[in-house]
Amino acid sequence: MMGNGTRRIRISVGGVRLEAELKATKTADAVYAALPIEAPINTWGEEFYFKISGVKDHRETATTQVKVGDVAFWGAGEVLAIFFGRTPMSLGVDPVPADRVNVVGRIVGDATVLRQALDATKIRVEKIEDGTRAIP
Repeated sequence: MMGNGTRRIRISVGGVRLEAELKATKTADAVYAALPIEAPINTWGEEFYFKISGVKDHRETATTQVKVGDVAFWGAGEVLAIFFGRTPMSLGVDPVPADRVNVVGRIVGDATVLRQALDATKIRVEKIEDGTRAIP
């Protein structure tokens, strides 16, 4: 585990590359520990989701209230979801997940650029090292 620095991850989909900052929660720790991952991507409205195995969902922030730019883990499906716009359940501008999710992080910058990658078939998520070495 790193010191008190914010952990960042890089998300690459199609030609789009974004960074996200992870929260200081046990579920976010488990997601970070499972990286890097490259996986087939699924789309549900303007949400990308993909399987990420071996992550324990501690449900610290289980909610159906998410915003554009949120990165969330859905424990029941072992899925990481990235919200960048409306989903089929949206009533307004905010995305609405199909089930309660645990928000583990947030996209830095404009998440809506992910709309340019809607035809992508794979996603890659990796740690951004901060220059300090982890103790083995």
